[in-house]
Formats: sequence, structure tokens, C-alpha cells
Amino acid sequence: MVRLHVKHGEGEGEKEFLYDCQGSTRIEGILRVILQIANLQRKIEFLTLELEPSLAALYCDKKAIGLIRALSEAKAYASKEQVLHGKQLLYNVLRAQVQAVEKELNLNYQLLGLSDAQQLQQFVAGVKQLQVDSTHLWWAGKELMRDKQLCHYIGMNEKTKITVKLQSDV
Repeated sequence: MVRLHVKHGEGEGEKEFLYDCQGSTRIEGILRVILQIANLQRKIEFLTLELEPSLAALYCDKKAIGLIRALSEAKAYASKEQVLHGKQLLYNVLRAQVQAVEKELNLNYQLLGLSDAQQLQQFVAGVKQLQVDSTHLWWAGKELMRDKQLCHYIGMNEKTKITVKLQSDV
């Protein structure tokens, strides 16, 4: 398996994660999976930044404990610390973390001062998503072409570790 150390975002908001794939995988397929993971990671960061200040006042409220716990677990799973521990982010697990936070939000949106579920949906929809057509994968100063296989760039060694960068046109 080839280990990709994926970086996206700029400055302090830069996020990163590990992703493993076969060297024979097409760049298009890798990009799609990486974007799904990156978008979920962005969503967790958005929810954390937006909700933590409101939840700080609710730490003693028993109704908010589930939401606080779900948000904390999602934040820990999606953090850069996973890279330091050599753990890759898995889409299914990350998606389950986001769904747990969304479930708790649906149960407790009144605690956050939201009047109805529609206002909650508008709040959650505020996350800026990376799009497949406008995002490119870069490694060693080169854009990885979508129609090629990863082994075209790194060779046939399946024990390779590379750092790639997601770059959006927008």
C-alpha cells in the first residue's frame, strides 16, 4: 500500500490526514475518495468552530452532554494528531462521526438558540465543500493527471510514502 499524507487548506486552517491506496489506482479515484474525507474533515472543523463557544455555557446541562461528547469525538478523530500517530482517516468512520454530531444537533437544536430544524439545516449547509472538477492533486511540484495511475508518478514500489496537496481553483 502507498501511504499518502494529504494536506489541504492554507495557514493555520491547514488540515492533513493519511490515506492508503494501491499504486495501481487511478488518480481520479484517489482524488474522489480524498475529497470525500477532506470535506467531512472541513465539516467537523466548521461545526466545532461554530458550536464550541455556544456549548461552553452548556457544559453542566445534561441535555447537552451527548452533543458535547459527539463533537469532541469527531474533532479528535479528524485532527492532525492522527497523522502523528500514523493512523489513516477512514471515510466510513469519519462519516459515522459526522452523523453522530448531526443526530445530537437534531435532538438539541433548541439549546443552541435555533428555532426550528430548517434553520439547523441552513446552519449545517454553511460548510464550503471542495468540488471534484475544481480541485487538483499535487505532488513534488507537479499536478497529478487524473487519467494516469499513481504508479506512473511513484513507480511500482508499494511501500512508498508521499505528501500530496489538494489545490482548489476556487
